[in-house]
Amino acid sequence: MKRVVIGLSGGVDSSVAAYLLKKQGYDLVALFMINWHDRTGTITSACTWEEDALIAEMAAKKLDIPFHIVDLSSDYKKKVVEYMFSEYHSGRTPNPDILCNREIKFDSFLQEALKFEADYVATGHYCRKEYMMREGSPVYRL
Repeated sequence: MKRVVIGLSGGVDSSVAAYLLKKQGYDLVALFMINWHDRTGTITSACTWEEDALIAEMAAKKLDIPFHIVDLSSDYKKKVVEYMFSEYHSGRTPNPDILCNREIKFDSFLQEALKFEADYVATGHYCRKEYMMREGSPVYRL
């Protein structure tokens, strides 16, 4: 059986992606990413990863799949936040989302997923949602 490590945020897109992959018979492992730790207490209420992790864990439990948390916050700080401040300091307006995707979601996360012997990696990120009628019944595609 092929193993899929899914980035599970607890949101609808990643939870439905996990459900569909499980339904197709894949061996799933859920991996939740911590991308930011505010150790100063300044923005704690704006970045509540603990609550998000609990929601993701509940989704994993409901789907009966193993759940793990990986802390990518040092990579995020180094590869995204420091770059962003450097660009602002140089008078440029950066797009940290592009770096987050390239450096964190599609690099650091992949490296962590491979530790779980993943054959495939999945997320609900950038999913396309489609609704159509087929033979008089609604069909939802993700």
